[in-house]
Amino acid sequence: MRPRPTAGPPGLADVAELVRAPAALSVVGDTLAGLAAARTGGGAGAPTPLRARHLLLPVASACLYLGGMALNDYADRHVDAVERPERPIPSGRVSPRAALAIGGALTAGGVAAAGLAGGRRALGVALPLAACVWTYDLVAKDRPAGPFVMAACRGLDVLLGATPGRLRSALPAAAGLTAHTLGVTVLSRGEVHGTTPQVAGAVAAGTVAGAVAAAAAPAAATARRPAARWTTVAAATAYAAAALPGQVRAAARPTAANARTATRAGIQAMVPLQAAWAARSGSLGTVALLAGVAAVGQGLRLLGRARGRAGVSIT
Repeated sequence: MRPRPTAGPPGLADVAELVRAPAALSVVGDTLAGLAAARTGGGAGAPTPLRARHLLLPVASACLYLGGMALNDYADRHVDAVERPERPIPSGRVSPRAALAIGGALTAGGVAAAGLAGGRRALGVALPLAACVWTYDLVAKDRPAGPFVMAACRGLDVLLGATPGRLRSALPAAAGLTAHTLGVTVLSRGEVHGTTPQVAGAVAAGTVAGAVAAAAAPAAATARRPAARWTTVAAATAYAAAALPGQVRAAARPTAANARTATRAGIQAMVPLQAAWAARSGSLGTVALLAGVAAVGQGLRLLGRARGRAGVSIT
């Protein structure tokens, strides 16, 4: 079964569904956490001066992510025609050519925003990030290397946020988000046919390790600030509370439904994990901003449920 032909350009609502627009809330915190880490000056130096143009870094991150979502549906259009015919491409609301063009335009916009925000230094991270996004969606997604490519996208996204300062200072945060993304992506491969107790159990163990890593051994920016220290612990605990229960259930009963639930919970847990690493860098303002992002995301999820929309995988 092939996608039905479309008539005319897609509507704004159809494009928003194609790119999973609300899901971008889970990715802007990557660059914010990286930016918070860069401000610590590696834990010993002076904070990195922030300028208004640096606010384009989360915009770049969101554009690259949304472009990847369009590419994801372009690559999956024939499978979706059988398994998810209601999606924008197989339903005929968005043509494959339009989806590819949207993905390309958003990618170009993301790279351009990164260049405006941080010049050649930011482009040096944004271009490999864009290459990873395209590689994952068009080549690697269904291959053994797929989860590692997706995880690399998250790690590079954190480092993109750190380009105004020292990239080295953001490596722990980048590693934390990379490891979590790897686990979520591996688990998501069981969304149709189910996972295994070993896979779900390993992902759950990784979540515990990730929470401990974020909360333990605080950076110099938090060691002398009790408020930042306790906020780090609270955010790391919230991360584990969001991701771990679904993963434990999937380990006990590795059905497709439990894998889907655990995957969605793992994606939503990105925000408290980002907040934990931002707090670890001493940036409570970033934590407050991410709390607002989490609240908006929860509101959108409740609205979607009220309208009877089922959640979809965004990995």
